[in-house]
Amino acid sequence: MADEPVDVIMPVLREMRGEMREMRGDIRDQLAEVRQRLDKLDSGQKTIRQALRADTMMSRLVTGEFEERIFELKRKVEALSKDK
Repeated sequence: MADEPVDVIMPVLREMRGEMREMRGDIRDQLAEVRQRLDKLDSGQKTIRQALRADTMMSRLVTGEFEERIFELKRKVEALSKDK
């Protein structure tokens, strides 16, 4: 007599369960890799933001120094103009 359906079902279910476990493991590995890549991207973005902040601060500092120098020059020119 051929294999009874009941005799075939259990081995097939066990095989499916094993395949599902493998798939879960693969998915976990892929998710871990994606998380690592996202962490690297976040770190890179933080570095870029910090560099932009530093550049902005330096620009403001340089601009402020030029403004102070210009103000001082204007004051000196005004003082010289009044003396004449």
